[in-house]
Amino acid sequence: MRKVSDYAIQLREKQKVRRIYGMLEGQFRKFFGIAERTKGVTGENLLRLLECRLDNVIFRLGFANSRNQARQLVRHNHIQVNGRKVNIPSFLVSVNDVITLKEKSRKVEVINDSLDAVVRRGVPSWLELDKDNYKGTVKGLPDRQEITMPIQEQLIVELYSK
Repeated sequence: MRKVSDYAIQLREKQKVRRIYGMLEGQFRKFFGIAERTKGVTGENLLRLLECRLDNVIFRLGFANSRNQARQLVRHNHIQVNGRKVNIPSFLVSVNDVITLKEKSRKVEVINDSLDAVVRRGVPSWLELDKDNYKGTVKGLPDRQEITMPIQEQLIVELYSK
């Protein structure tokens, strides 16, 4: 049986993370560059940045059933951050940002179904959801322990360090 090379394993891990967050190579590389320049552990910085993307936050808050659906909600102008329209899925949210659904969007059946389903999935501790007002608040930045997906970020760091 043939042994899979370290490079192939690292590449597969990167592709898995890119697929999870719905990103192309160029954008992923840009996020890695930001994570590398930020103080702290590069792999954890990368995951923190990916988790703080607006489309991911919308998914985590339960306004959408998937990251793709959340991305579409953002692109179709359903979302406001701190009272301002934001239609860029890769927008990075900060601590104390308030994410709300526009008034018209509150009647959309898909969004209401997603909010009903969020009870089963749960909202991460770094986010706060006010379901009645269609509002979410970023209370803090996610820790590595709060990102429960099976990601080996060290493999991605090793891949880009070559």
